[in-house]
Formats: sequence, C-alpha cells, structure tokens
Amino acid sequence: MTYQNPPMPPRKSATFDDHTLAEIRRAAATGIYDIRGGGTKRKLPHLDDLLFLGASMSRYPLEGYRETCGTGVTLGTRFAKKPIALKIPITIAGMSFGSLSANAKEALGRGASLAGTSTTTGDGGMTDEERGHSDILVYQYLPSRYGMNPRDLRRADAIEVVVGQGAKPGGGGMLLGQKISDRVAAMRDLPKGIDQRSACRHPDWTGPDDLEIKIGELREITDWEKPIYVKVGGARPYYDTALAAKAGADVVVLDGMQGGTAATQDVFIEHVGQPTLACIRPAVQALQDLGLHREVQLVISGGIRSGADVAKAIALGADAVSIGTAALVAIGDNDPAYEEEYRKLGTTSGAYDDWHEGRDPAGITTQDPELAARLDPVRAGRKLANYLKVMTLEAQTIARACGHNHLHNLEPEDLVALTLEAAAMARVPLAGTDWYPGKAGF
Repeated sequence: MTYQNPPMPPRKSATFDDHTLAEIRRAAATGIYDIRGGGTKRKLPHLDDLLFLGASMSRYPLEGYRETCGTGVTLGTRFAKKPIALKIPITIAGMSFGSLSANAKEALGRGASLAGTSTTTGDGGMTDEERGHSDILVYQYLPSRYGMNPRDLRRADAIEVVVGQGAKPGGGGMLLGQKISDRVAAMRDLPKGIDQRSACRHPDWTGPDDLEIKIGELREITDWEKPIYVKVGGARPYYDTALAAKAGADVVVLDGMQGGTAATQDVFIEHVGQPTLACIRPAVQALQDLGLHREVQLVISGGIRSGADVAKAIALGADAVSIGTAALVAIGDNDPAYEEEYRKLGTTSGAYDDWHEGRDPAGITTQDPELAARLDPVRAGRKLANYLKVMTLEAQTIARACGHNHLHNLEPEDLVALTLEAAAMARVPLAGTDWYPGKAGF
C-alpha cells in the first residue's frame, strides 16, 4: 500500500495579503493613489496596552458615587484674559463645515454645550448654526485661510493655530468637488464643484520665530482675551511641543496618528506619524523641562474612545483630551441602520471611510441636502451629550478606584503596561515588575 501525503492547502503571503494585492491591482488600473477618510486601520500600540492599579491597602479607594471626584479643567491660563473653564476634560476636535454637513456641525455644538465643554470649527470658517449652538467654540486658524476673517476670530472663545494633524502630519487637507456646495464655496471664496486642497504649511510663517509673531498678531486682534492653542501632529512631540510653548501658546494640542481625517492619501494615514501613546510622555517631558507643565495645558487627541482612554491620557500628564471620530459615531456615523445603503456603496457600516465622496447615508459627512436632512441635530446633540457623560463617569470611576478625588490627580504611578512597547512609550513599569525599557539605573 502506497502512502500519499494529503494535499497542502494554498498558503497566502503575509507580505502580499489580499488587501495589498487588491491595492496593487487598483493602482495599476487607475494610476491614482487611494484617498479616504477616517484614521489608521493597522493595529498599533495604544492606550489599551495600559492598566490601572486600583487601590486596596497601599492606597485607599474613594466610595463610588458618594465621594466627589472633580472633572473640571481650565484651558488658557498662561496669557489669555478669558481662559476657558470646562466642566469635563473632553473636548470636540476640529471638523470642518464642508467635510461635515451643517446639521452635523450643529449637533456637535449642541452636544458639547449640554456636556459643558467646547467644540471646534475646523477648516472653512464658522457657521452661524455652530456659533449659535456652541457655548464654547474654538476657531481653527489653518494654512488654507478658508473662511478666515477677523470678525469670526473675535466671535470665538479661543483660537487654535493648526500646524499639523495626526492623520497627516506634514500634509495638507483635501475637500473634493462633490462636496463643494454653493454655501461651502461662498464661505471659502473658491469655485463650486472644484476640488480644494489646503496647503501643508502656513503661507506667512515657516518656523517658530515667525509663529511667535503670528500668535502676537492674533492676541492683538482679539485684545488678548482669547486663549491661543497650537495643534501639532504626532511626529516629533518633544521638540514640537517645546517650540509651540516657547512661541507663546497657551495650550498645545497633540494629535497622534490614530486621529482621523476627512480625506487624504491612504499611504499618509497608515505610514506617517506616531501612535498617540508614543507622543504623550515626550510632550509632557518637554513642558516639564521648560517649567511649563500645567501652565501650558496639553490636550491629547487621536483614537480616544472611552473614559478609560481619558483617564490614561490624564494619568500620563495630559490636561484634557479631544475626540473626533468617536463624536461622529455618537451622533450617528457608520450606523448599522443604514447597512443596506452602505452595501450599495461597496462597503459596510463598520468600515465606511469614503467620507470625501459626500454620499454618507447617515447625513454627516455630506453636503447632499436630502442626505443631510436625515440627521436631526437636536436628537444627535443629545446622543453626543449622553456619550460624553458616560465617558466622564467612567473616568471618575477609575480615578476613585485609584484613590483620587479629581481626574487630574491621576499619575503615571497608577499605571502598568502589558507589553514592552507600551512600557517604553508610556514610561510606566511592565506589569509585575518595576522596570520599563530605558529606565535609569538599568
């Protein structure tokens, strides 16, 4: 009797997986690089790789819901006459009218106001709906200058000078023609239906010395009332944070590569920048080295999803966090209720990222009047407020369990890491040890 080996199943390459093969074929057929919205889809070291050490004997926990745990934070205390007092340390990131519908922008303003926090304009200017429904509104000052005018600078409660974004540090923004409606075109003073691309750097300055002059101009325009933020992408967090602080920023916003975008090259989203987890401690170290930690507030964004993420960022030294993608999901983005329509677009509700095409069934990332009308800004605003409330309660629960009566009393000593990478990035001990890679004395 002859023995025959059973046939081996086909073996696919780990390097040339199905997605890579499909992308090669698409690029070969079209000669066009892939553009999409959203954030990176690769698995990266993240805040999930950290755990809290709850109190027991060496630390005493606070009684949940009976002993208070503060959540408030004030941003802009360094130079501004009117710093911003927030009830919670969770803000809404800049997302433009143009990228988002007017109803979506209104919903974000309503939700943030109900929760006692701020929202941010994004590129393309300030809409009356957004200003009217946002108790605290941060005005983004971007390289494009789309929609920028002194009146709106003065109407804002703070100004955020955008140097970089986590999804595309070093790259400019995109808004394709199908989303350039009459109103968007008028606000940006550009032709309707024509693709628009924002510059990757500001036209009137090229370095931190010039930025210092620009910050001075903005303070003069607003009578030194408004806090001035500087937003940087997570590329060189130590030096970028230090230079922003030395240029006179009241607040530094640091956006890791898990942050989303309305539209950019997929190669940017997946291959440029650093994970949010890797950015926090170098930025904190820069402020500490300058003697400015807590005097210049640090806001962290990029992949923040839960109260645990909030608590971990604060424990590592941040003053607040900012959410973008999570806020869109909260108001209805990628809702499975529209699964059939997502499938008609060639995708699924859990993976939809063609925000630049303007065909979002949820009515959020679109300028189509019929689609945009699907989003009820009042109901969506309440949903966002509920989500922010839950995040805050989760963060408080963790802080109390660690023995703290305010979120800002959380500290690195409350954390351990599950992986060597997370231990090195967060500079907290590997679980079960008192060591992390690079720790002095080892």
